[in-house]
Amino acid sequence: MTPHTNESRRACRHDAQPFVERCGYGVIDAEPCPRELGREAPLRCRRMVLTACVLASSMAFIDGTALPVALPRLRADFGADLASVQWVLNGYMLALASLTLIGGALADVYGKARMLGLGCVLFGLASAACAVAPSPAWLIAARVAQGAAAAIVTPASLALIGATFPREERNRAIGLWAAASALTTAGGPVLGGWLTQTFGWPSVFWINPPLALVAVGLLLVFAPKDGRIQRRFDMIGAAILASAIGALAWALSRIGPQAQAAADAPARPGTVLIIVAGLGIVGLAIYAFWERRSEHPMTPPRLVENHAFLGLNVATLMIYAGVSIMFFLLPFDLVDRRALSSTDAGLVFLPFTLGVGLLSGVFGRLADKIGSRAMLIAGPAGAALAYVWMALSQEESLMLSVFAPMTLLGLSFAVLVAPLTASVLSSVDQTDEGLASGINNAASRIAQLAGVALAAGVASFESGYQVGLAVAAATSIGGAFTAAITPTPAAAKADSPREA
Repeated sequence: MTPHTNESRRACRHDAQPFVERCGYGVIDAEPCPRELGREAPLRCRRMVLTACVLASSMAFIDGTALPVALPRLRADFGADLASVQWVLNGYMLALASLTLIGGALADVYGKARMLGLGCVLFGLASAACAVAPSPAWLIAARVAQGAAAAIVTPASLALIGATFPREERNRAIGLWAAASALTTAGGPVLGGWLTQTFGWPSVFWINPPLALVAVGLLLVFAPKDGRIQRRFDMIGAAILASAIGALAWALSRIGPQAQAAADAPARPGTVLIIVAGLGIVGLAIYAFWERRSEHPMTPPRLVENHAFLGLNVATLMIYAGVSIMFFLLPFDLVDRRALSSTDAGLVFLPFTLGVGLLSGVFGRLADKIGSRAMLIAGPAGAALAYVWMALSQEESLMLSVFAPMTLLGLSFAVLVAPLTASVLSSVDQTDEGLASGINNAASRIAQLAGVALAAGVASFESGYQVGLAVAAATSIGGAFTAAITPTPAAAKADSPREA
């Protein structure tokens, strides 16, 4: 491994944020150096392009952390149930998780700046549609459109940074992009709470159109000429995976409502749920079968047969499903039961987001010295303890039952996310790092989708808050156990099969 690669990994660790594109190294470093190709852009143009990429990514980051705080007010205004409201989050996540890899391929084929500009326009229009939504169905459809646009924006912005900056300047560009990611992630709940309380929940979506317009304007003026790469993509595999995930997410979301409706219609509702869940499981099996026979698989067999890569992604699924359950349930407890304002509810999340944003780099450097395995176990174990603490102390003061465990949760994720991202990349060869980064990011999105769906289901029970946090703790412990038994990346690399 070259010194440059080590430096790139260290820089990448600073953007290891939950609910954010967690590692851009594989995407960015795979880009050829524009200086070596004789098409280096002037310094001012590079800075303006970076500004556009930061603004474009910030739309998705702010949207992801600001909206959960607005959900209680949104549900009250529409008179909707939890199963409907959770699809406001899951519609976005479903589109983003299933289309992110497609978005990267489109950026290569049609041009990174061109696709980033198109993604910004679509995201801004979809956000405006969300803001004027007259019904939950309209809002969910607009959120799906937002997710599809974000699936273009996120990979295109990362790839454009790599295509614009010479190799020796990329680390600094990644660092600036990551710092902006941390700030927008941390500020999202506070901003979303204040906007919701002051102007209503639609104002959360009105943040995005002005950002989109500025980003598109900067790209039109300063972006370098696009380079294009011909690449075939597994469109059939992506469609199968999206359908299977959607069926499973819907089935999970109906757990609570189906249990309550069982007395009124004991046969039919349960049968429908079982059929849809079965279709989701069959869809995943078909996807695995298809990927082994596709000439251009979305998840190549060599990565599935890499035990370290597979284990780390299973751990990612469990850990991020747990934290998504908590993020969905907590705002309703704060606003509906504790009667906090939306602004105060947003402030409650600051110990978590600031802890991750400020300490991830510190623990990333520590992982370089002591290794990642202990931190991959300690992080999710600490998160599980935080969830149990929140569940058992629900009737206690806000400081004891929320602020203190949220601080522990922020510390636990700061311990976890940087070593997890670095370990995923270390488990594959350098030629596969871009693909591995995309797959791991998609795994975290799928986990969020499943976690929110499950949280909406269990929240329908009388003790749904405690039950949901218990499930979150169990999934986190499962993630810690999976990390403990997963082979080290170096050993897996030595044993992993290679394709001809």
